[in-house]
Amino acid sequence: MTKQGKITETIETRMANAIRALTMDAVQAANSGHPGMPMGMADVAAVLFNRFLNVDPTQPEWPDRDRFVLSAGHGSMLLYALHHLLGFDDMPIEQLKTFRQMGSRTAGHPEYGHAAGIETTTGPLGQGISTAVGMALAERLHNARFGDDLVDHYTYVMAGDGCLMEGISHEAIDLSGHLKLGRLIVLWDDNRITLYGATSLSTSTDQKARFVASGWQVLEVNGHEPDAIATALETARRDPRPTLIACATVIGYGAPNKQGTSATHGAPLGEEEIAAARAALNWPHAPFDIPDDVRDAWALAAGRGRAARDAWQERLDASALAAGFTASLTGPDRASLGAALTRHRARLSADRPKVATRKASEMALEVVNATLPNTIGGSADLTGSNNTRTSAMTAVDADNYGGNYVNYGIREHGMAAAMNGISLHGGFVPYGGTFLAFADYCRPSIRLSALMRQPVTYVMTHDSIGLGEDGPTHQPVEHIASLRAMPNLNLFRPADAVETAECWEIAASADTTPSVLCLSRQGLPTLRVTHSETNLTARGAYVLRQAATPREVTLIATGSEVEIACAAADLLAAEGLGAAVVSAPCFELFEQQDEAYRRSVLGTAPRVGVEAAVQQGWGRLLGDNSAFVGMTGFGASAPAPELYQHFGITPEAVADAARQLLT
Repeated sequence: MTKQGKITETIETRMANAIRALTMDAVQAANSGHPGMPMGMADVAAVLFNRFLNVDPTQPEWPDRDRFVLSAGHGSMLLYALHHLLGFDDMPIEQLKTFRQMGSRTAGHPEYGHAAGIETTTGPLGQGISTAVGMALAERLHNARFGDDLVDHYTYVMAGDGCLMEGISHEAIDLSGHLKLGRLIVLWDDNRITLYGATSLSTSTDQKARFVASGWQVLEVNGHEPDAIATALETARRDPRPTLIACATVIGYGAPNKQGTSATHGAPLGEEEIAAARAALNWPHAPFDIPDDVRDAWALAAGRGRAARDAWQERLDASALAAGFTASLTGPDRASLGAALTRHRARLSADRPKVATRKASEMALEVVNATLPNTIGGSADLTGSNNTRTSAMTAVDADNYGGNYVNYGIREHGMAAAMNGISLHGGFVPYGGTFLAFADYCRPSIRLSALMRQPVTYVMTHDSIGLGEDGPTHQPVEHIASLRAMPNLNLFRPADAVETAECWEIAASADTTPSVLCLSRQGLPTLRVTHSETNLTARGAYVLRQAATPREVTLIATGSEVEIACAAADLLAAEGLGAAVVSAPCFELFEQQDEAYRRSVLGTAPRVGVEAAVQQGWGRLLGDNSAFVGMTGFGASAPAPELYQHFGITPEAVADAARQLLT
């Protein structure tokens, strides 16, 4: 502002003021929202979209578009205002007028899939910048396969102080600096304000030094000087390192009595302050009214992106790589994968190996990775334990983006977010591994996989007390139940190598549902010794062994405990009691089956559930006349066989529970 309280105007300033005005108006109309960040970063957004970022509102899914991630998702009105001004046809002014209302595309935080051009769901702070690392990595991976003519774009992130305080941000900046993801540019809204007050209340970290220490280029700029912002962006685009641009801004910029304070962070400005802001911004227009010269300027920005997309389309049409490029974006070849894994399952049923399901997963992945050319694997420093790297895979590093295996380091949360970004970018089928006990380290990103309907596969090994001597810190007991509680997430716990292969077919073929594979450390026998062309795991649960006599009890188990249920059925059979054994590798898929099928599997006899985990979540399978054999507390450090005896998860205990139901 000048000393008179007016903003010196250029057309780019007026473009920014349009963002500010729409934000003020929408938040006021909703009586809810966060005006401070969009108003503070409006100048940065105007420069970025007017001069640099390539996006075509008429083709929002254009593969070589630049990605824009609003990591500070509470400032969602900045994104919605941009989309309206650029001319996205699903963002008319009516959507802004119904900001944060039921059925509107303009949700309180950007939701992937609710409106065109929203690259990822943000709101949980730190997730956006971390997901963007996966997008930037995917750009380099895709570029290594198809060249600059087809893949040549940037990933831009707007992040706030909160994003950088969250612990996941350290994992993200460390990994991206190590991999030298120079197409990643973070615009930090350095306004020194959080919801409660000044950042000095809670942090003294030198954020710029932190990024430098992780291998980033760091630039500083006045976030309200358009030419300085443009110069910084030009410098960032030329450097081979990822870049942080620290944009010194005033939160709520333009609101003369509230700017620079936390009062603008998360509440409407109020009619009086909005009127004062209109005067200060020289914006005499009615609420939600955009003058023609500003609309024309934003139309020119959109036209620049459209011209870039047209030029790209010409290159694609002339490229010898066009067919492979297009195929990489259209999803896995499910027919070929299904056929290859069916042959693999037939061999397993014939050979009957006794292997841990983590090893069975590696065996299945050998088939998956040989069949699908665009899988990207990885592990959070547990490759040898998770068995996630197959024989032909090569490591991705700063000198080789042509690889297909990412060493994510001890960064479970960052790995999960990056896999979301890889999936959202398109072109690849990502999976990554860690121990199941560490699922809680990456749970927020798993939740976003489910919320955004991204088919990411999480390979979670060492799934029970069966891991043995590492003890209760590493032995998951509540994790399976908590993950089953998450909507749109398939949790698989296979009983043997055959079921493990079936689980991989489902996970790698998924369109809109992420998967968690819970896999054993200990060896398990092959139980499916008769080959079936049908993927039985796809039904969620099935009768593995019928009772030789009329069914008197049904034993339902998952994973390593299916072997125990079979042994218990043998004990009961010796007493003349008919016990059927049901393997239930995926509760979620079983819930999707029709009632007749579920009744045929569960029967009407009393039921005993068996799982080396807590009982929560078993109610619908077991019903009232039932028992459960499993864990009621944390584990202990001892060899696995001793632990199963100690905690009473044995064939004898299962048989005894069945007898009690029958007396």
